[in-house]
Amino acid sequence: MARTLFLILKSARPRQWVKNFSLYAALVFSGLFFLDWPNSFFKVTKAFVLFCVLTSSMYLVNDIIDKDRDQQHPFKKKRPIASGELPVHVALFAAITGFAAVFYFSITFSQYFLVFASLYVLLHVLYSYWTKHIPILDVLSIAAGFLIRIYAGAVVVNLHTSVWFLLTVVSASLFLAVGKRQSERTLMGEDLIKTRKSLTHYSQRLLDIYTGMFANATWLTYALYAFQRNEFVPEGRLLDLFTFLPRTFMTQKWLMITVPVVIYGVMRYLQLVYEQNRGESPDRVLLEDKPLLAASVTLAIMVMVLIYM
Repeated sequence: MARTLFLILKSARPRQWVKNFSLYAALVFSGLFFLDWPNSFFKVTKAFVLFCVLTSSMYLVNDIIDKDRDQQHPFKKKRPIASGELPVHVALFAAITGFAAVFYFSITFSQYFLVFASLYVLLHVLYSYWTKHIPILDVLSIAAGFLIRIYAGAVVVNLHTSVWFLLTVVSASLFLAVGKRQSERTLMGEDLIKTRKSLTHYSQRLLDIYTGMFANATWLTYALYAFQRNEFVPEGRLLDLFTFLPRTFMTQKWLMITVPVVIYGVMRYLQLVYEQNRGESPDRVLLEDKPLLAASVTLAIMVMVLIYM
């Protein structure tokens, strides 16, 4: 029993939950993180937990669908379902249980969250059966998944998300997706058709162009967001603190100093993709590469300090 639970958890890919932290984006970047503390935080955290269950259930379903194809992959063949360690019927039961739990708790939580959760399931069903085999649509589907996460986190606390920030998310997700294709193409070599048909339509030159295009778009859209961000104006006694500051420091553009950190992160990821061929698993890279992890933590701290302190 313990072995089965371990294999289910392994197939659920908890490392991928790092992507679901994007649900907190609207709350953090709105400048209202502490306005309704801790109610808003708990709402988004509940959405985060539900999305973790939802995405893990989808990974189980995806591994069931791709079982035969994964057996041809040098790394994916070691997954519990592809290797035969975890029976398909057990994995399917775990996935159905996860979907049922998300649906049940979403009904009483937020109907809008349920809508976006349903859209995410629909997106990944289409991805598993259709769009991941079609060039361009495969990477666009990945970007759409991140957008759904952003909106799912925003609707539960009724917050607006900047268009420039959404463009940053789209650009960054496309950048990661193309980097993943870069590494897959290098890794598989002549066996491309066995694992992912769409890879045969991505020449090395085309992937290089896409990589450069989305790498530039990522930091440029973030820079535009940081420059045009409307600052949350504090009310009450906190506002009096600004009377002691010279006008030189009274600006809404402090977030711009985080742009170099974002540029470093983009450049470091490019280095990992082109020099170490580590782009196939972005979540693993983020958690295991110390310079990139340090940049991510630094960016998070700077954002919280600049926006709230």
